[in-house]
Parts: sequence; C-alpha cells; structure tokens
Amino acid sequence: MPTITPPDYEGGSLVNLVAELEHAVTGAHVAPRLHPALADLVPEADTYVVVLFDGLGAGQLDHPAAASMREATRGVIDAPFPSTTTVSLATIATGLPPSRHGLLGYQLWMPEVGEVVNTIKWTTLWGDPVEYDTTRLLPAPNLWERLAAAGIEPIAVQPANFEGSALTNALYRGCRFEGIRTLAEQVDATVALAAVPGRVIYTYLASVDFAAHVHGQGGEPYAEAVAVADWLWARLTERVPAGVALVGTADHGHRDFPRERQFRIPKAAHAGRTFYGDGRAMFVRGDGASLAADLPAEWVPVANAAPWWGPGPAHPAFGDRAPDGVLLADDDALLLHRFSDDRMIGNHGALTEAERRVPVVVRAAG
Repeated sequence: MPTITPPDYEGGSLVNLVAELEHAVTGAHVAPRLHPALADLVPEADTYVVVLFDGLGAGQLDHPAAASMREATRGVIDAPFPSTTTVSLATIATGLPPSRHGLLGYQLWMPEVGEVVNTIKWTTLWGDPVEYDTTRLLPAPNLWERLAAAGIEPIAVQPANFEGSALTNALYRGCRFEGIRTLAEQVDATVALAAVPGRVIYTYLASVDFAAHVHGQGGEPYAEAVAVADWLWARLTERVPAGVALVGTADHGHRDFPRERQFRIPKAAHAGRTFYGDGRAMFVRGDGASLAADLPAEWVPVANAAPWWGPGPAHPAFGDRAPDGVLLADDDALLLHRFSDDRMIGNHGALTEAERRVPVVVRAAG
C-alpha cells in the first residue's frame, strides 16, 4: 500500500521556508511562513546563501560521508507534491505551492501545446523539442522579481551549461545568472558574491541526484556524490563572510527500486489514456481506476489528490493540466509507461518520508 501523507503547506514545507526567507529580507511573503519552531532556525543576516542539494533527502544524511551537513541540520520539512525536481524548483522560484505556480509534475500535460512535456528538457516524451516561451510559464512576479523590487539582489550560481536553457528561462526570470564550471568555481563565486550585503544567492548541486538515479544508494558512486555535497557545505561554511547566513535544503529524497519492483503498464492500456507525472505518482488522463487492480498502486481521483498540490487559489491552468487521478505506487513499487526510462534505480515523486522529507541545514551569520 502507498503512504499518503500530504505536505504540510501551512508551515512545514519548502514553500514555507521560502516564505520565511523572503520575509527575513523584505518583510513580506506570499505563502504562510514556517511554524514558529522551524522559523527560529532561520537566522538574521545581511545576505543569505541558499544551497539546493538535488536529491538529498533528510534520511540520506545518515550516510557516513555527510558528517558536516548532518551536524548542521536543524530541522526537517516537506517537499511539495510530487516530490520531484522541477516542481520543487518552481516552488523556490515563485514562493508558491504547485497548485498556484502550475508546474504540476516532471512530465506535464500542457493542453496549450497538445503534448506531455518533459519539464527538464522541454521536449516531448519521445525527444522532439517543444516550442513554448518558458519565460511565461510561472506566475509573475516571481520570487526574484519581488526581491529585486524590494531592493534585494537575487543571484543564481548555476552550472554554466544551464544558461539560456528552457528550464533556466522558466525558473530564473529576473534573477542574475552566474555560470560556474567546477566545484571550486562554485565555492569561489558564491563566497565572492556573498561579500556584498543585501543579496540572496541561490546555488545548486546535482551530484547526489544523478548518482542516486543511476547507481542507487549503495556503493561507491553514491558515497562519492554525498561526499561532494558535504565538501561543498563545509567549504562554504568556512569561507562565507561574517554577516552571511547559509541555509541548505533539498528538492526531494530518493528510494531505490530494483528491477523486480518495476512494473510496466501494458501497451494495450495506453489506448484512450494519457500517462504523465512519474513512476512513483503516475498521472492518468482517462480511466485509471480500472488499472489499479492489476498494478501495485492505489487509484486516487483528482478531487481527493488535489490538496496534495497545495491550497488555492489555483493556477488558471490547474484544471486543464491536472489528471483525472493519480496511480500512487505502493511504497516499494515503481510504475512505467511506454516512454518511461527503466534504467534508473533511484526514483522519487510519492509521499513517503524518504521522498518527501528534506533537511534544513543552517550556518548562522557569524
């Protein structure tokens, strides 16, 4: 059976952490702030550096290679639903839950283009490019635009090859982009930029997510990736100037699914249905209820699943992009439609603690 524990959008989730940080620098916020006990974790500072560790759930900090981050972890919050990268990054970029920012899943049905879109690559599920101006995907003003209007300079320190991509254009409208090519450059750029008061600097590390997807959480490649994340945190902790607070978190966690726990939806079942979302929370346009009996999953009609994306007012496209329901996979199972990538061991997207719970890692302003 699947775990169904919706994110706590009223004060215990990623959207509330963003609200708390926005309030700290501008005095305003567009979503509820953190619950008081969590809010106390966010220190006062002249400048904030926010570090996003892709795929590093709170439970994964038990790894021996994560000592520095584990020691600095002060709390645990929920990623939004579904617990996947583009959904969470859109929440950070807007300060809104998915219900309000409209990016509802990694694979997203977009009636305006008539296709399911891979929201990382901005292609169809079979790889054709999608013509869409992603700068208008997310609501305005976004977080970066609100910060700039309040006199706070937002800066994204990101891999240089991300610059100009469709996803970058969607997420960082109104944000200064600083491209980096190595971990050393990431540390140097972040530290140098943080020396100026009145900034929010957002920096991103993908290594844990990649290793967990490809190799799973056992073995050396994953251990090396966690060690890289811990090294980055430790170096930033040592080098950021006085008056700068470091706040680290993640977009989701991971679970491993060996081949025998991966279940492909029969080819015949695709007739008259559209599948999207991801393998842990498979969205279905059409009749999904009749499929659940033959799959390790529970069918949840959209009326019941809608609160998982968060409270209203809903994005104008929510109703058109949302599925008729969700095939929520059992906790130990992964669902695959005909275009799914079956090479990945690590996956995420559902509501289990391993996937949903992410850390709040803090170094207070010195």
